[in-house]
Amino acid sequence: MTIALVSLIVGAFVALYYYLTRNYKYWQKRGVPCVDGALPGFGHMLSVTSTKTHIADFCDKIYKNYKGRSMIGFYDFTSPSLMILEPQLVKTVMQTNFSSFSENAIYLDPKLDSLIAHNPFFLSGEKWQNSRKRLTNVFSSMRLKILLESVKKVCVEFENYIDKKLSNIEKTEFELKTLFAKYTAQVVAAAGFGINGYCFDVEKKNMSFTKIGKTLFKPSTKNTIMFALLIFMPLLNKIFKIRFIPEHIDRFIKTLVTDLIEQGKKDKIPKNNFLHLMLELEHSENNKFDIEVLAGHAFSFFLDGYETSSSTMSYIGFHLASHPEVQEKLREEVMTVLNRHDGEITYDGLREMTYMDQVFNESMRMISPLVIIKKRCTEEFELKGSDGIVCRVQSGTKIVIPIQSLHKDPQYWKHPEEYDPERFNPEKKHSNERFTYLPFGEGPRMCVGMRMAQLQIKAGLATILKKYRMELSPKTQIPLKMIPSFVQVPKGGLWVYLRQI
Repeated sequence: MTIALVSLIVGAFVALYYYLTRNYKYWQKRGVPCVDGALPGFGHMLSVTSTKTHIADFCDKIYKNYKGRSMIGFYDFTSPSLMILEPQLVKTVMQTNFSSFSENAIYLDPKLDSLIAHNPFFLSGEKWQNSRKRLTNVFSSMRLKILLESVKKVCVEFENYIDKKLSNIEKTEFELKTLFAKYTAQVVAAAGFGINGYCFDVEKKNMSFTKIGKTLFKPSTKNTIMFALLIFMPLLNKIFKIRFIPEHIDRFIKTLVTDLIEQGKKDKIPKNNFLHLMLELEHSENNKFDIEVLAGHAFSFFLDGYETSSSTMSYIGFHLASHPEVQEKLREEVMTVLNRHDGEITYDGLREMTYMDQVFNESMRMISPLVIIKKRCTEEFELKGSDGIVCRVQSGTKIVIPIQSLHKDPQYWKHPEEYDPERFNPEKKHSNERFTYLPFGEGPRMCVGMRMAQLQIKAGLATILKKYRMELSPKTQIPLKMIPSFVQVPKGGLWVYLRQI
């Protein structure tokens, strides 16, 4: 009996082992080099899912270890994935042969996460095309000018908030992500929904849009594991049915949108916001609007406008505080442009801030909020690398593009660890190799909200620079070290002093 039981247990473990490693010769059989050290069940992802390694560092290690290769295979748990390492292949996947790689490789259960499931990032096929078309229309130049009116009002609140903190003192200390999260959350509330997000009101912090953002994006083991399941193990997520958006936030947003639409019927809702523009567009196209779709688009505006924009602003602020000469040059441009427009932030004025664009682009190159892009092959296609490797990519295979590694590769960027906005000046930027700079993606699925993000970031930075000087605080830990998480969060935060000029 004992021998039979032991044999049964051993047999079960052997069967489990073979099941968990059944795909681990996938790349070798196809003549594609593969990362060593795949573990049963985890593949190469144990250090990421255990929060010991940031996903950017994980990809960068592979990128550097296999430099000179065009592509390299690895295993997302038990699933074969392919990392492409050269710009020409990135162009093939994201633009030239987009139809064969048209989906982003993230699974969301629309029954669990109906809000975020309507974000064009997660859609495919006709639904993606329709969603992107609507959002492209909403973010036209004409409508961005309308949204800017809401942003400008937030800039006044932002300035008043800082003024109060600096009242009767020479300088005060701020953690940049916390500071700019208040600003972007308030922009989302005002420009997205036409309401007050109470992001600068400490007494009403329980009602704040900032609190929603912190709930969703706070670095934690739970959030990191959830993200890993969404990105790297969608089949497992189908079993555990983990929500990306907590139920109470889902309920709050849907109720808010429903109430605002009812107010809009009585002409009580402000007209210079994203939700109203979406409704206007639906009516102009004679579409019967769906509350859930509208709530999903409004929440997408929140997700895209809050986290990535506040992170980008915090890194720009860090770089400006670290490089006073760059900050001063940018301040001179801001003041020159504002004076030309009677001291007002205007749409045309923001477009004239070309050095601001250079600073923005270089900060995004140095630390991109989006560290990888993950695509899914939708139609079998043959990828050919410059090193002679040929891979016939099967439908369903996931393709990983290591954005941060491309941004820091000395092959494409001279002295990549140095902060130098001149890389993006009008004379030099055209010589930068295409598809080595991807903070907003590229091709047909390039971020549709990019122009709105740039608008609110430039307006917020102009508000700071026209009146305050940023100085690095000793509390900022240099060199920056990212907390292993699904977003780029530096350990200890980004601390600066703001001093009124």
